[in-house]
Amino acid sequence: MAPSPGADAPRRLITVGGVVQGVGFRPFVARLAARTGVSGWVRNTPDGVSILAVAPADVLDQFEWALRSEAPSAARIAAVESRPAGDAHGDAPAGFAILDSDGGDGPARVQATPDLALCPDCRRELTDPGDRRHRYPFINCTNCGPRYSILLELPYDRPRTTMREFAMCPECRAEYENPRDRRYHAQPNACPTCGPTLRLSDSSGDCIALGEDAVERCAELVRRGGIAAVKGIGGYHLMVDAMSEPAVAELRRRKRREEKPLAVMFPSEEELLRHAEAGPVELALLRGPAAPIVLLRRRTDAGLAPSVAPGNPHVGALLPYSPVHVLLLARLAGPVVATSGNLSEEPLCIGDAEAMERLRGIADVFLAHDRQIARPVDDSVLRPGPGGPIVLRRARGLAPGSFQLPADAADGEPLLCVGGHMKSTVGLASGGSLTLGPHIGDLTGAPALDAFRRAIDLMVSLLREHPRRIACDAHPGYASTRHAIAAGVPVTRVQHHLAHVLACLAEHEGGPRRVLGVSWDGTGDGCDGTVWGGEFILVDRDLRSARRVASLRPFRLPGGEAAVREPRRSALGLLATLDGEGEAAQRIAQTRLGFSETEAELLSDITTRGLHAPTTTSAGRLFDGVAALLGLGLVNRFEGQSAMALEAAAEGAHAGVAPLPFPVMRLGTGPTPDRLVVDWGPALERIAESDTSSDASSLAFAFHAGLARAIASVAREAGIGCVALSGGCFQNRLLLERTLVALQSAGFDVLRHRELPPNDGNLPVGQALAVRWGITQVAP
Repeated sequence: MAPSPGADAPRRLITVGGVVQGVGFRPFVARLAARTGVSGWVRNTPDGVSILAVAPADVLDQFEWALRSEAPSAARIAAVESRPAGDAHGDAPAGFAILDSDGGDGPARVQATPDLALCPDCRRELTDPGDRRHRYPFINCTNCGPRYSILLELPYDRPRTTMREFAMCPECRAEYENPRDRRYHAQPNACPTCGPTLRLSDSSGDCIALGEDAVERCAELVRRGGIAAVKGIGGYHLMVDAMSEPAVAELRRRKRREEKPLAVMFPSEEELLRHAEAGPVELALLRGPAAPIVLLRRRTDAGLAPSVAPGNPHVGALLPYSPVHVLLLARLAGPVVATSGNLSEEPLCIGDAEAMERLRGIADVFLAHDRQIARPVDDSVLRPGPGGPIVLRRARGLAPGSFQLPADAADGEPLLCVGGHMKSTVGLASGGSLTLGPHIGDLTGAPALDAFRRAIDLMVSLLREHPRRIACDAHPGYASTRHAIAAGVPVTRVQHHLAHVLACLAEHEGGPRRVLGVSWDGTGDGCDGTVWGGEFILVDRDLRSARRVASLRPFRLPGGEAAVREPRRSALGLLATLDGEGEAAQRIAQTRLGFSETEAELLSDITTRGLHAPTTTSAGRLFDGVAALLGLGLVNRFEGQSAMALEAAAEGAHAGVAPLPFPVMRLGTGPTPDRLVVDWGPALERIAESDTSSDASSLAFAFHAGLARAIASVAREAGIGCVALSGGCFQNRLLLERTLVALQSAGFDVLRHRELPPNDGNLPVGQALAVRWGITQVAP
């Protein structure tokens, strides 16, 4: 250890912002200070971590450099501010101390740390018979364990978490106070003597077993085909044997989840590789501190139950990320379905009484513990993509997170952003950053709305920042919009597809001054009274404007929202748009789409007359319609089912298949004569004339490739050098890949999402940027 500095040594007050609480940052600072001979102290504050550092100037410079370069792997430093410290900060101790946290009175600027998957060191101790935490289901350290899911308020300290109910025993306290221990200032530190305990109950709430016996009895029931509700880090899972078709089918029946794919947890990488294809990139995602669900291609000889993911070549795979899961899966020695503990489309259960009430009709037993979960956090979902993973659901391990807004959007009043209706999440912008919460879900039904309101209250309470304005979607029927209007503060409505584009720009420091945004999704309220969803939007930061420069060719949706559930309606709307008299559309509707003669006549009539058949430019509905025409799905049992089937079919085609034609035309009449239109008509005619029984795969690929080429054609016509891709359609790996190839080979710079999902989970970020930039609507 270097000698302590003299009394006249320079003093600096250093504030470190970002994800710096709950990741072992204070112990790291203390060890670094001891190594470099710096005196002073470190403590958590609402702004992050504050450090009083006393040492010669050159030593302080080295110390500040090491703060950034040697920080713990789970830390994410957003800013380091350093200034001379006066005497007001007190005398520096002879050595270096970790002080009690300063709760402060103002807003909390520090980022709450996401929950962290079990680290290798704790995993080794968990399975070591000689370790005092052998098989202890709540083992953790400064590098892993619950964080956000147990946090009650900031700054992050044990008394401000749900672990405050558990007083540390002398051995745990000694580890907590030892600078050389891995559990030095680990706030959830616990052991079998002083920490939480497991219990197994039946569906009546009667206790069956405790501790290790509870895990063994639960595993025994799952092996026999039973359904277990297992309380993890951020909520309950429902678990069954993933190799048992009767068990999985019964789970679907009880949960009322017809065909939507179910996630599968594998006990080890070796077992996972027996059932799915995963290379170094996929394994790195699975092993990471977020430990998400990763979409992998299933092996053809895999023994998973067919109803895990009916008709789907992929499986959502994850590895055990908490010690409870590790212990349970080790006893089962095989894969289990691990789906969210809820009824279909309801929020995740986190409370024991709540789970018993809502899940007793599904689960046979409940494996629970007495550590309270402060807030629900579902599993994150990713899929491998070109140039990096595609985030599908941003939740445990990834959220909450802070996004730095561009410099020209850093000033403004506190702003609450409530997103949309599907894949809901909320964000709170304060100063130059926005804190984005985890995935909530679709805002359908009272339980979901309650979860949405609780998420807002928790974020406002946690950050201690009361919004002066609310940003919401322009759609008047969204529950989030209605909530914003009823909140009693000024409201700014932001056009849906513009918010998608701006969310992508926010991930790239705002992008260049002029960007062409491609915003493709299912639906969103357009600025011209129609339903948008296949938009090209020119964003000009200098003019503070957004203009719709192109779209897909409009068509009608017979039955409106009913077309979301029945892709064959979209197909009929497309055909009727091509066939003015409707005779050919009616014929195909009966031969390919499964409509009766009466249904075909009625739907064709309302479509051509525009009755209950709104006009749309939706790319999502175009994908649905093509999937239906190719025989890949006439009815959606869950959101995006037919589009997923279309992508899966395309993946089986030869890459040399020629793209379908999607000519780009310029409108010559109407109020916007310069708008470009991507005409899907020639492609659809080719599909309608083809033998889909033998050509479906090739046509599906050609459809994707043709759309990608059309995007590049619009970009050339628009004359904008940078293109941003957003919207739910870009969850489609093949579409994203082909579009990147088409644009980059034509010389365009391309911006895509990295940390945000392309879907509606990114809307709060885009809404914040829209309000700060003053660009909230799109000139049609």
